[in-house]
Amino acid sequence: MKLTKDYVVVVVTAANRQEAEKIAQQLLKEKLIACANIIGPVSSYFHWSGKIENAEEYLMLMKSRRDLFGKLADAVKALHSYEVPEIIALPIVDSSKSYLAWLDDCLL
Repeated sequence: MKLTKDYVVVVVTAANRQEAEKIAQQLLKEKLIACANIIGPVSSYFHWSGKIENAEEYLMLMKSRRDLFGKLADAVKALHSYEVPEIIALPIVDSSKSYLAWLDDCLL
């Protein structure tokens, strides 16, 4: 079994629930993620084109492995409506062995 540093939670925001669901379904089909949680709507505040903007978005938390991040990020970019989508991988620093085994069973 891999060390926990090899596993990540990938954070992506989407413009609407339909976009988030489309991204999650495709990444699941490609076995790039084991699971996705879609939370929202959430209020997001950010800098864009020299101004402070805000938007209602849907937050996705997806579980994967670090070695799959490049393919995962490319797939998100291809499906996403944003010019610069948020795609961030956070390390899983600890987990139960059974959860990590389940992750491995679900992924490429």
